Amino acid sequence: MISSLPIIIPIIILIFLAAFVVKQQSAFVIERFGKYQSIRHAGLQFKIPLVDKIAGRLSLRIQQLDVIVETKTRDDVFVHLKISVQYVILREKVYDAFYKLQNPHEQITAYIFDLVRAEIPKMILDDVFEKKDDIAHAIQRDLKDAMLDYGYDIIKALVTDIDPDASVKEAMNRINAAEREKLAAQHEGDAQRILIVERAKAEAESKRLQGKGIADQRREIARGLEESVDTLNKAGINPQEASALIVITQHYDTLQSIGADSSSNLILLPNNPNAASSMLNDMTASLLAANKINELEAKKNDKK
Repeated sequence: MISSLPIIIPIIILIFLAAFVVKQQSAFVIERFGKYQSIRHAGLQFKIPLVDKIAGRLSLRIQQLDVIVETKTRDDVFVHLKISVQYVILREKVYDAFYKLQNPHEQITAYIFDLVRAEIPKMILDDVFEKKDDIAHAIQRDLKDAMLDYGYDIIKALVTDIDPDASVKEAMNRINAAEREKLAAQHEGDAQRILIVERAKAEAESKRLQGKGIADQRREIARGLEESVDTLNKAGINPQEASALIVITQHYDTLQSIGADSSSNLILLPNNPNAASSMLNDMTASLLAANKINELEAKKNDKK
């Protein structure tokens, strides 16, 4: 048993050196004396110790590369774009992916810079924000065509960030704030206009109702005076005496109302019944005189 140890140990070492494990979604490139030998996929694999070696390990999972590109728009605004490219190494093209490209990340980055700086200068800044999906689609399309021969498939390209110069962003914020203030002022003006119109309508309606109330009040007063005169006439008092009596009665009623209200500041002129009666007589005489003048003018017109 002990004598066989010198043979067993080297065999174990050779097996240990020959066996290796390839993880899922991975590929190992095997070279023999510096020349391509084979590609090994997931599972337990073997190679010839000291003859074969693992030249490279490639992941077949979807990977992402983030690239920040600085460029200028058509309206001379410098902007930073963050482009996220998701790519995968094709299983059947592991050889091309390993041997044709020295540094795939640098190659993809160079293509992205070239494509972005060819597309963005054709657009103004606002279009860059509005058409970012179109930009991403163009990057994905052109980059896919360019990288497919090297064993790389472009799954998705995304424009994840657009960052203009700080002064430009500040100016854009000022423009946006001014637009919002203008809109707020317009709404406030509309609200004030509506308030004024509604207030005018309410005031007009109030005046109309007030006028109607005054007219109704005067109509009722006139009806009451008429009824009073008729009552006095039935009692044997002529219309002129009845009118004078009513005026005197109203005069005393008014004085009584003024005296009953301690906060009243009403001044009634004249303040004696005789003056009120004189006013009524003067008004009656004026009306009679005006009627006579009208009758005389009517007679003259008839004679002509």
